[in-house]
Amino acid sequence: MIPKLKRQQIMDLLSSGRRVDGRGLEDLRPVEIRCRSVKNAEGSAEVRLGKTLAIAGVKTSIGTPFADTPDMGVMIVNAEFLPIASPTFEPGPPDENAIELARVIDRGLRRAEMIDLKQLCIVPGKAVWEVWIDIHALNHDGNLMDASALAAVAAILTAEVPKAMVNEKGEVTINKSERQRLPIKSIPITVTMAKIGDKLVVDPNLDEEEVADAFLTATFVDDKVCAIQKRGERGLTAEETMKALQIARQKAHELLKTVREVVGGG
Repeated sequence: MIPKLKRQQIMDLLSSGRRVDGRGLEDLRPVEIRCRSVKNAEGSAEVRLGKTLAIAGVKTSIGTPFADTPDMGVMIVNAEFLPIASPTFEPGPPDENAIELARVIDRGLRRAEMIDLKQLCIVPGKAVWEVWIDIHALNHDGNLMDASALAAVAAILTAEVPKAMVNEKGEVTINKSERQRLPIKSIPITVTMAKIGDKLVVDPNLDEEEVADAFLTATFVDDKVCAIQKRGERGLTAEETMKALQIARQKAHELLKTVREVVGGG
């Protein structure tokens, strides 16, 4: 009964162009990005999206490339929803929601080719840099997807890795006194839209997520969509999808501007 009453209250507000937290339908919550918040990570960032809080850290190591990409480095995204973030999160291995979040963010980073993985090759077929991106949800008040994706991007942009050298015997050594930024090709921005009844809202908070019919998460590089993920029990019409992407594209520009102001151009 309570979810039904909450849904009706939210829908009544949306019909008048308002939301439960006072925003308009196309307004983002305040965004705060704090970089280099984890001392022992090569790169890190903490992102607050309203009350939602996510942190991402980047660690690197030398490993062997995959057999089908012998001249490319390795990138791996992991996500964990800490129990302190929400009463619904339980201790233990990542659940299906954390796994889905990591996969969506991983896909966006790969499709955008944010990191030039070819430049992470040290010895083709033998040694490459492995880039590990770990995401932790610290407080869940809706839209962990966008907060986590933004934290991952900012962490990658701030990462500084040691310099790898190859001696005459083909052995790889690391010079920790010399550091360099990861090779960046683009800055992808992820924006999530929610459908509630016949209304579309950007950056849904927790109350809105609990009553939403569907979600559309899109990752942009400049004006181009490079990845899309649809979630939820109900569908979106072609018209709704195009409208959602149009709004999301505008918001991606706003978030990109914030990233560049805080982190730089990459």
